[in-house]
Amino acid sequence: MKAVLPALARPLLEPQLPAGVEAAWFASPAEANAMIADADIAWVDMQPTELTAEAIRHGERLKWVSTIYAGLDAFPLDVLKQRGTILTNGVGINALAVAEYAVLGVLAAAKRFDEVVRAQDRHEWPKDAPGKVELFETKALIVGMGAIGKLIGERLVAFGVAVTGVTRSGRNGTLMPDQWQAKLGEFDWVILAAPSTDATKAMIGAAELAAMKPSAWLINIARGDMIDEAALLDALNGRKIAGAFLDPTNPEPLPPDHPLWSAPNCMVTMHLSGRSQTKMFPRAAALFLRNIDAFVNGRAMENVVDLDAGY
Repeated sequence: MKAVLPALARPLLEPQLPAGVEAAWFASPAEANAMIADADIAWVDMQPTELTAEAIRHGERLKWVSTIYAGLDAFPLDVLKQRGTILTNGVGINALAVAEYAVLGVLAAAKRFDEVVRAQDRHEWPKDAPGKVELFETKALIVGMGAIGKLIGERLVAFGVAVTGVTRSGRNGTLMPDQWQAKLGEFDWVILAAPSTDATKAMIGAAELAAMKPSAWLINIARGDMIDEAALLDALNGRKIAGAFLDPTNPEPLPPDHPLWSAPNCMVTMHLSGRSQTKMFPRAAALFLRNIDAFVNGRAMENVVDLDAGY
């Protein structure tokens, strides 16, 4: 059984690979594309993710693909489904870091820490605090209460925030996908933490932004394509919402002349949330080793993706 694996992970993986697994270690896209042709297993994450998708297309014999990514919008899910390939993702690997980053976004918006940093850059000493919102007794809507959304909610509750979640099933008192838009005006923080699918593209548009409180902030730690960019720029420039904290954007990287960089009350953080940690690779390696042991021995694997749903 042949597995194509990242050379960077070799020290973490090689000593613990099951017997009978022949590992090929790639260090470049070209090597991944060549090695994967006769492979059964592949962990071929690369940046940009289009390189990963290209490598996967070369692996016509693949039985299982593992990825560190939670979002799978760049993956050829149709190809994997057609081949009958199992896909496992990295849900949970970055959950703590991303959840902390979302709370950072809420706090930065509440206290307008972006303006504090700019005042320091200008060597100014403001006479008053630029942000005076207390999180206590505010209300947050978290669209997507998966691994990350749940952790965000737990942390905001500790600040005294009343949290309402959105899930596909409406479980545990959460709202269903057709219910949350009508309630947008109730919330001070609208946090996007849902997986990227066809159903979530441009889920925040002109109507949703108009329904938000003028004092509310939009916090996105999911995918940039979930927000209608033109509608958001109109809302920010027209002061129709208080502001936006955007970790992902669309496109990425955001071009230097893009209007979001200079839009009023907009913080762009270059999709750094998942990378704001030191434990990502060890956690990914540990997950892969648990899954390859399960795969070889015919047991249930973790984080198996529903290729129809896209997550």
